[in-house]
Amino acid sequence: MKKIILLTVLSFVLFACENKQNEQSLENLIATKNIKALNDKKTVLQAEITKIEEALAKLDVKKEEALVAVATLKDTVFSHYLDIQGNVDTRDNILVQPEFSGTLTSLSVKAGQRVTKGQILGKVDDAGMSQQLASLESSYALAKTTFERQKNLWDKKIGSEIQFLQAQNQMTAAQKGVAQLKAQLSKTVIRAPFSGTIDDVFVEKGQVVAPSPQGLMRIVNLNNMFVSTSVPESYIGKLKVGDQVAVFLSSLNKTYNGKVRQIGNFINPNNRSFGIEVSLPNPENLLRPNQVAKLKIVDYVSKGAIVVPTGIIQEDGTGSNYVYVVEGSNGKTGTAKKVIVTVGKSSDNVTEILSGLNAEDIIVTEGVNSISNGMKLNF
Repeated sequence: MKKIILLTVLSFVLFACENKQNEQSLENLIATKNIKALNDKKTVLQAEITKIEEALAKLDVKKEEALVAVATLKDTVFSHYLDIQGNVDTRDNILVQPEFSGTLTSLSVKAGQRVTKGQILGKVDDAGMSQQLASLESSYALAKTTFERQKNLWDKKIGSEIQFLQAQNQMTAAQKGVAQLKAQLSKTVIRAPFSGTIDDVFVEKGQVVAPSPQGLMRIVNLNNMFVSTSVPESYIGKLKVGDQVAVFLSSLNKTYNGKVRQIGNFINPNNRSFGIEVSLPNPENLLRPNQVAKLKIVDYVSKGAIVVPTGIIQEDGTGSNYVYVVEGSNGKTGTAKKVIVTVGKSSDNVTEILSGLNAEDIIVTEGVNSISNGMKLNF
């Protein structure tokens, strides 16, 4: 306020001086290097300024004040997070395919049913292989009996070696034939590859089935969930297996505590990133494949840090960051002091201050845009 009055009066004085016909302008005095005249003008102006200051002192102009909110700084642990998006997935999520083409003679499950690993889900017509197997097993039984008798004779040095070897060969061939047909026949039985839930069934009993993009049914296990995402290559070496990760699912409005379980060894040349997987617990069975997840991965921790709300940090004309500190606080009032600070990383609306502030400093947290250096503060 004093400065405004001072400038106003000074403007009138200068205007009056310039309108005096017999008095030279300041520019002319400077140009002519008239030292005496310049000193005289300086004396006149200083006398006028002194009168203005005396008048202001008598008027007792009230200083500007501001109502603000403040906070006392404390040492704390500051953590910076990498915020990225990922997708929930599970290894145990597949379309069950038939290994043998034919008519689906039985279908033992329905959508929503829990199954265990190895459980029979259905059967495909074996096209007569069961009868072939019975015939081969009979042939094998005969060949085995023949071999055993021939071996007994051979052990007693009765008969020829050729007869013994032929019997052994026939038995082995019959045994292999039975094993091969059993392996083929087992492909007609559709079994659960792992324990889980039948999510959907796409076929019906009596339908001719074969391997296809659709498959017979989908089986999902929600006990081995994880989030897959890509991380910028600048984070190589900053992440390691076992690191804690906060995973937020907006669809559930829940945050899960996950762990990095796998880190990729390949940099994608298209976006300069590498893949990671974060394992997730699913105790409530709420997670589903393809849910969108937001991950917060800690990439920087500072113990004993000084942090302030990011919004109170301002920048002056020189590009320096500053905050306002309360000086001379008596609990309710104080004076604003502009303090230049060096800022570090920001996270969760707070910023680490590397230099300029100390613990127990009182900072202005609200009303920073309406105050200036030296202003009286009420809080």
